[in-house]
Amino acid sequence: MGSVWTSLRDAVRLSYGQKLFLLATVPLLLSVAVITLIVANQSRALADREIRALETQLIDAKRDELQNYLSIAKTAFVNIYGRAAPDDEEAKLEVTRILSAMLYGQDGYFFVFDYDGTNLVAPRQTNLIGQNWRGLDDIDGVPITNEIIRLARSGGGYHEFQWPKPTTRETAPMIVYVNGLQDWRWAIGTGIFVDDVRETVASARADVEDRIQQTTFYILLVTIAALLAVFLTGIVLNTRERRLADAKLKQLTERIIDTQEEERGRVARELHDGISQILVSVRYALELARRRITTGDDRAGASLDKGIDALGGAIGEVRRISRDLRPGVLDDLGLGPALQSLSEDFSTRTGITVDFETVVFRGRLDEDARIALYRVAQEALTNIERHANATQVTLTLKGTTKGALLQISDNGRGMRRGRTSGGGLGLRNMSERMEQLGGTFRVLTSAAGAGTGTTLEARVPLTHMLSPEKAAKRPAKTQKDIA
Repeated sequence: MGSVWTSLRDAVRLSYGQKLFLLATVPLLLSVAVITLIVANQSRALADREIRALETQLIDAKRDELQNYLSIAKTAFVNIYGRAAPDDEEAKLEVTRILSAMLYGQDGYFFVFDYDGTNLVAPRQTNLIGQNWRGLDDIDGVPITNEIIRLARSGGGYHEFQWPKPTTRETAPMIVYVNGLQDWRWAIGTGIFVDDVRETVASARADVEDRIQQTTFYILLVTIAALLAVFLTGIVLNTRERRLADAKLKQLTERIIDTQEEERGRVARELHDGISQILVSVRYALELARRRITTGDDRAGASLDKGIDALGGAIGEVRRISRDLRPGVLDDLGLGPALQSLSEDFSTRTGITVDFETVVFRGRLDEDARIALYRVAQEALTNIERHANATQVTLTLKGTTKGALLQISDNGRGMRRGRTSGGGLGLRNMSERMEQLGGTFRVLTSAAGAGTGTTLEARVPLTHMLSPEKAAKRPAKTQKDIA
């Protein structure tokens, strides 16, 4: 099970570019999703309020229309009703005839029920006339006749229920307005179908949903465009960074090769100019000693002594080259004595006076920092020997609140303007050594111009200071040095 989980984890492991793409796209997708939900909900809420207001307005208009129709009908028979007695059957018959003849629109008519529930007028649905419909309900269980009679007894009002349309025989929502003729115990009213209102409201709701979907579609398009832009931008940046990285890697490789070749050339020259010539002289001395021994010449011993002396010089030269490549004093005694030895050898070889100063500070440098500072000092002295034309060099090693500081100053001709920005191979090597440690490297020149000398500063941060516990674990002989 563990191996399967490890395989799955390795399969879904993301590259740096993929992580960067997810970091840019996931917040965008979440933001778009939240914005889409908010826009959709707000749009629906606003549309519902507007649609409800529209429906209320249309229904109120229908109700006002019903009141007007009933007022017109009452005007047509008000004189007859006003002069008739409660049991005047002729007047009642006359009024039913008047109401039966008053039709409007395709489905509009007036109806009359007595308070017992018997239908007296229904001109568009004559099958209702003369029958008692008390207890009649619509298809949804809403009471019709009983509610109409109740409204008439209480002075009038509106009632909504489902009722078949006379023209289509299809059931549709209907609103009726009812008044009561109390002397005759009649419920008189008229109704109007509001299915057109419901259709208008439903159409408005469908239009709102279409618009919300359209808005969501537009947001989705914008999101896709943004994701494509992020993706393409990431590809362009990734390609560009890869090219820059490849170019820097190529330059670094070339510089490493150049450095290696330069170091090999230096070692080869020293072997050829120093050790090789000394060994040749040793060979000549030994051959001369052999011939003198063969001939019985008393000077054979002098030739052997001369060869032995030359061989000692060769051994010393080998030690010097070995010390330049990796000074043993750096590992045995530490950075301070190693720099002291380097300064003395440099002064002896070049004749340039070197003043080495060190200030004891608490803490010990780790191995990487000691090697880096030693190489910086070695490279700086080599540059001074080759280019500075100096007679005096000051080399200072001290501790600061920010770490360790190495300064190399000379009184030579200084650097030409612009040299510090690009720098040669040696300056780049020193700068990169400090960058690898997280430190800094600076080249300071006087504003007066050439002939005023140069100062190099290399700083190592506190992170390369060993803790007292780690410093105590180092061999005792390394405790002699401040670093």
